[in-house]
Amino acid sequence: MENASDLYNNIVQYLRLNYLNLGLTFLFLVAGFFIANFIKRRIRLRLIKRSPNHITATFISQITGFTLKSIIVLITLYLLGLDAFTNKVLAGAGLLTFVIGFALKDIGENFLAGIILAFKSPFRLDDLIEINNIEGFVKDINIRETLIKTPDGKDVFLPNSIILKNPLFNYTIDGFLRYEFTVGIAYENNPTDAIKIILETVNNVEGVLKGDKKPSISIRELATNTININVQFWVDTFKTSRRSVHHSIRSQIMNNVIAALIAKGFSLPASIVELKNYDPPNTLNLKINENE
Repeated sequence: MENASDLYNNIVQYLRLNYLNLGLTFLFLVAGFFIANFIKRRIRLRLIKRSPNHITATFISQITGFTLKSIIVLITLYLLGLDAFTNKVLAGAGLLTFVIGFALKDIGENFLAGIILAFKSPFRLDDLIEINNIEGFVKDINIRETLIKTPDGKDVFLPNSIILKNPLFNYTIDGFLRYEFTVGIAYENNPTDAIKIILETVNNVEGVLKGDKKPSISIRELATNTININVQFWVDTFKTSRRSVHHSIRSQIMNNVIAALIAKGFSLPASIVELKNYDPPNTLNLKINENE
């Protein structure tokens, strides 16, 4: 109890003697954080103008802001007369880093992975990516994790180390994305004529690319009941990266292809099921008579 009372008296006495120093130190801390945030924003804006990848600019600005604020905190401790404590912190920084790095291995791993991702730039903001069967749009990247928005509206926070260690599919980095489907026609129909009709139908749908990325129609396989024709087409993801728009184009193409083939007299048969009866005829007649 006496120790607590002595501590309280020492604190009160320290505040009375150093209230002016405390006020100036507090102003320094507030101004330092304000300047650090200002520099962080300016660096981000400057890098955004020079680099097409906003993720790199955001990450570098975050690292810069964290470093400046750490320096300001150490200077604040020194101004408060805690220079001995500050020297101990700086002297033990190497050992502390080792201990923290060992204890928080995953956090350190994600931090280093974030740095590599920021400078390697395998994706940009709003790119459509897939990793570990998780598909979505990149919305943000920070020191530890990357935020992905899935097409069904879920927010997924992926650790940076997972992204760095696993294969990553970027569907929009070059602005082109291919879709495909298969349609089956009867063997009585001419597949060459069907391919011409399908190609003309696909080219008439708005949103389908032409030229070097023109649609490709070919026979995929000779199935049991149908001749399966594979239809491939490309869309421009720079115009829209929304999967709902892409699926709408795909749905319209499939609907138009089916309508065009039926209108031209093509048959689109379903699967044929063959039933075999292994009972002798006399046994079958006997069973029928018994039922009667």
